[in-house]
Amino acid sequence: MEKNNNTTNNYEQEIDILALFKVVFRAKWRILTFVVLATLLAGMVTFKLTPQYIATATLLIEAEQAKAVSFEEIYGLNSNQKEYYLTQFEVIKSDSKAREVITKLNLSEHPDFISKPSLIGELKSYLKGVIPFLPTQDSDDLLSIEEQQEQRMLELLDKFKSRLSVNPINKTQLVNISFESSDRRLAALVANTIGEVYIESQIKAKLGITQQASSWLNTRLSQLRIQLDNSEAKLQQFREQQGLVDIEGIAGLVTQEIEQISSQLVAVRAEKNKLQSISRVISEYGDLDVELLGNMPEITSHKVIQDVKREVILVERKVSDLSEVYGEKHPKMISAKAELAAVKLNLNKQIKGLVSGIQKELNRVSRTVLALERDLNEIRNKYQDITSKETTYNQLKRDVETNRKIFDTFLSRSKETEVTSDFTAATARFTDRAYAPKLPAKPNKKLIIILAFIVSLVFAVGMCLIFDVLNDTVKSKFDVESKTSQRMLGIIPFVKLSRKEKLPIHAYLDDNFKKFSEAVRTFRTSLLITQTERDLKVITVTSSSPSEGKTTTSINLAMSLAQVGSVLLIDADLRKPSIGKRFDIPAFQPGLSNLIVGTKTITECIVKDELSKLSILSSGQVPSNPLELLSSDDFIQTLDELKTRFDHIIIDTPPTQAVSDSLVIAKYSDSVVYVVKADSTRVKAINAGVERLFESKAHIAGIVLNQVDMRKATEDQEYGYYDYHDYTDTQNA
Repeated sequence: MEKNNNTTNNYEQEIDILALFKVVFRAKWRILTFVVLATLLAGMVTFKLTPQYIATATLLIEAEQAKAVSFEEIYGLNSNQKEYYLTQFEVIKSDSKAREVITKLNLSEHPDFISKPSLIGELKSYLKGVIPFLPTQDSDDLLSIEEQQEQRMLELLDKFKSRLSVNPINKTQLVNISFESSDRRLAALVANTIGEVYIESQIKAKLGITQQASSWLNTRLSQLRIQLDNSEAKLQQFREQQGLVDIEGIAGLVTQEIEQISSQLVAVRAEKNKLQSISRVISEYGDLDVELLGNMPEITSHKVIQDVKREVILVERKVSDLSEVYGEKHPKMISAKAELAAVKLNLNKQIKGLVSGIQKELNRVSRTVLALERDLNEIRNKYQDITSKETTYNQLKRDVETNRKIFDTFLSRSKETEVTSDFTAATARFTDRAYAPKLPAKPNKKLIIILAFIVSLVFAVGMCLIFDVLNDTVKSKFDVESKTSQRMLGIIPFVKLSRKEKLPIHAYLDDNFKKFSEAVRTFRTSLLITQTERDLKVITVTSSSPSEGKTTTSINLAMSLAQVGSVLLIDADLRKPSIGKRFDIPAFQPGLSNLIVGTKTITECIVKDELSKLSILSSGQVPSNPLELLSSDDFIQTLDELKTRFDHIIIDTPPTQAVSDSLVIAKYSDSVVYVVKADSTRVKAINAGVERLFESKAHIAGIVLNQVDMRKATEDQEYGYYDYHDYTDTQNA
């Protein structure tokens, strides 16, 4: 299935492309004529164009400019940046450079820059001479001489810059300067002059900057010298006022002294705190209980007390050892106990002495702390004074050093500027000068003619396709069925005749119009086959608008049906009847209107065409109220009576968009044949007419496509293959 779908899609694409090709092929002569004319016109214009020559000079813009010494800080430019080159390219194209070249070469007198009078200007001048009340002066004549010169210069600048092109060569320091002119020597001269003017202006600008920098440096240098002298004087005055020799060394000594006293004060304060804690304990427990004092950690921690207690412990151990050997009254025991008592007595004595000496030591340490704190405060005050002087001294010293450094820098730059003030190094140089070209650069006549041919061909083909797409008329069977949703009954081909010649009334029966006759027969057959389920007695023929061929279709359909039965052709267009004129029926001949009113009988109104065996009922006398007449019961009765006498009745009616007569008649008809003029009637008009017929409850058999140009027909228009070929000759043979 997928393969079949792809095949179908490809076939549809081929059909669409073929249809587009046929649209182009039908308009081939118009396209060819347009292309030839456009190409000839382009060739004539091209050969009249003045040849233009383009000369090119190449400049090298230096990245590292030659200089005697380096002082870019003064100039404020960096030639290594990309913006530097872009700036130079814009400088070359600037108006100032263009003005210099125009003035230097006197280009205002060259023909390329002399304005030619325009058609509008000449017309204005002519009208001023012919019409007296028009102002004789232009607005330009009212300008001052300076303003006119400036306006003229602006015009020259526009023309000059339109001919100038400055193109940098990618990834190089080269730039091409090109100028276009009808004079090949002038083109080369201008290109070279632009480069020369640019180089000269850069040298002048650099020299001016150098001189300006030198002048500014000298002025600034004198100011800096005064500023340096003032700062040195302030520093010296401060030294003398404060008597400073080596303020940095003095500050260092004071700092060391502060550190030493601070460390001593910390140690003495620790000792004082310790003595204060012992003194508080003694004050709490009193100094009489020696044993209690001896157990105090503050007392026992003293070295003297620890030594005595160690001795007491040794003696007690000795007494304990002797008590195990000797009795209480043994001399050694008595001696040992006496020694123990003496040691304990010494311990108590030492404790009492220590307690009594703690207060004295505390007083001494307190005095020492006060003395150290006093000394520390004095030294701190002295240090703050020295620090303040040192800060002021350093500030004055920094001012002197900064002013001296700036002065030295400007002094060296000033000397460098003086040395290089007359040094002029070019910022650019020619690598290739422009020479007068031998051949013009444009116009490229061959290319213009070829492009004109291609563009005109594409334009013509495109317009043909666009007009074909925008054309919403009916041209084929496909258009009829897809755009109107109606059945296609047949195609009536267009019969080519001379301007004064008309289609013969009996063309259907004429052997000179075989293809036309076969098309009518095919239409008749299609109508009869498609309407087999209906009693096809009354057939109404109508169209959307006049001149679509509905009357011709009615006549030929009636003649074709007359070959197989009795047929009556009725001209129901009571407003603009035409069938009577076609068959040369006199105007006084009674017809449909007389029959409806009842002033004449059927026999008196009907005319017989002997050649086609066709019965004709003309419109008769033109009534003042045709719509009321056709809507009356008399018309219905007349139609019913005619049905009994003829096999088929063909009624030619007015167009649906003009009047409502055809809508009234269609209600009483068995089928309606809708005639459409090929490639002329718009789809909107057709659908509107068909919709009106549906609203009147008429049965539409289908559409007949009339006046089809078979030379332009596409495949989907080949409706009735045998109608348009020479098979009729074979059949007759």
